[in-house]
Amino acid sequence: MRVAQVLLTALMASTLVTAPAQAAVRAEAPPEVYGGAWSSGHVQGIAVDQKKGYMYFSFTNLLVKTDMKGRPVGSVTGFTGHLGDLDFNSHDGRVYGSLEYKDAKAFYIAIFDVDRITSLDMNAESSDVVSAVYLKEVVDDYSADMDGDGVFDGDTAKTADHRYGCSGIDGVSFGPEFGRRHGKQKLTVAYGIYANADRQDNDYQVLLQYDIDNWRRYERPLSQAESHTSGPGRVDGKYFVRTGNTTYGVQNLAYDGYTGNWFMAVYKGVKPQFPNYSFFVVDGSRPAVRGPVEGQRQPEQGELLSLLHKGLHDAASDVWGWEFGGQYGLASLGDGRYYVTRQGTTVEDGVTKQTATSELYRWTGRTPAPFERVQ
Repeated sequence: MRVAQVLLTALMASTLVTAPAQAAVRAEAPPEVYGGAWSSGHVQGIAVDQKKGYMYFSFTNLLVKTDMKGRPVGSVTGFTGHLGDLDFNSHDGRVYGSLEYKDAKAFYIAIFDVDRITSLDMNAESSDVVSAVYLKEVVDDYSADMDGDGVFDGDTAKTADHRYGCSGIDGVSFGPEFGRRHGKQKLTVAYGIYANADRQDNDYQVLLQYDIDNWRRYERPLSQAESHTSGPGRVDGKYFVRTGNTTYGVQNLAYDGYTGNWFMAVYKGVKPQFPNYSFFVVDGSRPAVRGPVEGQRQPEQGELLSLLHKGLHDAASDVWGWEFGGQYGLASLGDGRYYVTRQGTTVEDGVTKQTATSELYRWTGRTPAPFERVQ
């Protein structure tokens, strides 16, 4: 009996010590994480692996991996397209990001086997750390000949082409099916939307959802000289959020398990009939409702999502939103804390380099900005 009591006491002591220690490791989140200075494009997005303690930064044509003290662990170089927003998939331990090749009319989800990123300057094509999945739905909307003249006008906002004003993709995030907080996790991809005040069919953010359980069959090594078309033939959901036209759509998309909502950080739009907020929140508790997608050349019905009825409100357009950042990087930690990335530049040896600093915030829901810094 005494031996059993000793063993039980030891087990309880072990539990009391080990569980908080594990929780502390998982919850470690310094007030800021520096992403370094690089000869690259500006920072586009971030992803966080809380369990292993890494942060990933997309610098347009470069992926950087750091630890949570900002020390570089590795990088992937050689992208000739536009690498945008990122998110970490806790189910398979990989990072997913939007990747555009507009001249080739090719849009992909780039998938990084991040455990293999162990050194600097690993090549995106030859290092076997990147695969890509082709998104046909995006290509179809981007290349749509909306004015029927038989000519694709290319990468320009000054055209009637590009269905919904689609300029490609940027924001990506994992989260549940809309309206189901504990629904199946899917990959959500947000369109880029050209800024154009002269058309009325571009006032929605367009969000695609994909069930990626069987995506490994589509994955192909990245080959930038010869674009592949291996990807799902259809989406598992296509949704519309009326915010008014924005400049290049949702730059950063993040599902937030703490509030159950979806955050969308954008560059402000230019249409005077809209408030042109910089931050929108999709109400994750409300499922999509079938209804008219306004402003289209031909009457169209779609799955409409609702903005959260909090924050700033423009009565004339009935658009809700906030004024906040997040366009350069936004990641939810799931507990009311978030990393928001600040973009900058520095000069080293006469060379201007791009920098990124991810700063820790907490949710307040206050107006006009719903976050505050955590020091």
